[in-house]
Amino acid sequence: MSTASLEATHSLHPGGKLLFDGPEWDFPTVRRVYDAIDAIAREELGLDIFPNQIEIISAEQMLDAYSSVGMPLMYAHWSYGKRFARDEALYRKGYTALAYEIVINSNPCISYCMEENTMAMQTLVIAHAAFGHNHFFKNNYLFQQWTDATGILDYLDFAKRYVAVCEERYGVEAVERTLDAAHALMGQGVFRYPRARRLSLAEYERQRRERLTREEQDYRDLWRTVPGAAPAREPEANEEDARERKQSLRLPEENLLYFLEKNSPKLRTWQRELLRIVRNVAQYFYPQRQTKLMNEGCATFVHYTIVNRLYDKGLISEGALLEILHSHANVVAQFDYNDQRFSGFNPYALGFAMMQDIRRICEAPTDEDRVWFPDIAGRSDWAAVLRDVWANYRDESFIRQFLSPRLIRQFRLFALADKASEPKVRVEAIHDAEGYRHVRSKLADSYDVPANEPDIQVVDADVLGDRPLVLRHARRNGVGLADIGKDATLRHIRWLWGYDVRVEEASG
Repeated sequence: MSTASLEATHSLHPGGKLLFDGPEWDFPTVRRVYDAIDAIAREELGLDIFPNQIEIISAEQMLDAYSSVGMPLMYAHWSYGKRFARDEALYRKGYTALAYEIVINSNPCISYCMEENTMAMQTLVIAHAAFGHNHFFKNNYLFQQWTDATGILDYLDFAKRYVAVCEERYGVEAVERTLDAAHALMGQGVFRYPRARRLSLAEYERQRRERLTREEQDYRDLWRTVPGAAPAREPEANEEDARERKQSLRLPEENLLYFLEKNSPKLRTWQRELLRIVRNVAQYFYPQRQTKLMNEGCATFVHYTIVNRLYDKGLISEGALLEILHSHANVVAQFDYNDQRFSGFNPYALGFAMMQDIRRICEAPTDEDRVWFPDIAGRSDWAAVLRDVWANYRDESFIRQFLSPRLIRQFRLFALADKASEPKVRVEAIHDAEGYRHVRSKLADSYDVPANEPDIQVVDADVLGDRPLVLRHARRNGVGLADIGKDATLRHIRWLWGYDVRVEEASG
């Protein structure tokens, strides 16, 4: 199926007349709306964005984008087809709806818009995705630190071609077995702390070719298999060897996929490249996992502010505004904890509320606000404050710094203590003067992605004996690994390593 593409230009709609009238859309209308949004975004909100590429796609193409984790190019894997079949069946039966848009963190920034959208909804999603998400992707420090927006599309194109070549050369089953194991370890396949300056993804294919040439020339005695048992060593020598071994392997190592890619005695060169592809994709999505609330809050605040300004300037009608606000209200709906539809905090709801609250604190602060937020209370340039917030925080630090007592009361937040040593769940803080900081801190902790994932590191690999791989799991608050998940994951690790793998438990 063909995909219609719109390359946006910048010519303002003259005369303040309505940009559109009615639900139908065409490309000239979309272009006019884009230009009007662009003027408000840049001149009034000061947004700084990547160039935009807006794609109008069908429902089937949207389902296809769902199945490949929202990426326009993705390597083949059976799990994507399974996801497509499931989502398509639910959509055809009316059990679920499709997103109005999907946006890609790339340069240019690609926004997929549904062709079934009305013109009012196209206006909303362009403001939301092509400007709100786009600005956040380009300016937030985590995305700047960890992602390569310019090179991601070229890299995914390489990954897709490389996996296809491997399937043809080594067989679909062998490739899928390797990808299955790598996918199972994606959560443990990221670097959580900055390292030396990374190369851009666009350079990986060139470096891969150089790496292949080097590996053909290099001789690594480290993994040579010699029949018979290893010679006995004195305890002192064993300790010295262990120190040297860990130093040579740069242990401990938090990125399990990286360690296996570099050091597995079993994997062939093409399998190592597949592990590298999977961990690069995992690293690309890591900032998004840490900024879900802020990212959606930013985009929702931007679309809400822009469409209201379009109405104020006489560029959209009351009917269009009401249609947009109806969708907006559904997006930011937050169900109570005792509602059967409750599934946690809606990132759109809490994120948008906090962005709105920051604007209120800047424009009309109360005495309470001046005590809690002396640096921003009464600031005249609320847009500059928000741009600074969007650039320099992630979900955990954003909540810890900017969740106000007013919002804690509005959302009626309270904190629970659920300890294994106690028979009952206990309410330990509520939305009152004594509980504000505790509630805010507990909520911020729940958004700390690194702290809420298992802390598993490679701590040793005895390459001279039976070659066991030793992992260490640091318990947090006395919580260990679930046996079912642990055993299934260890099977994948053993297959990639080729020898025994064991996990040690340690207090965090």
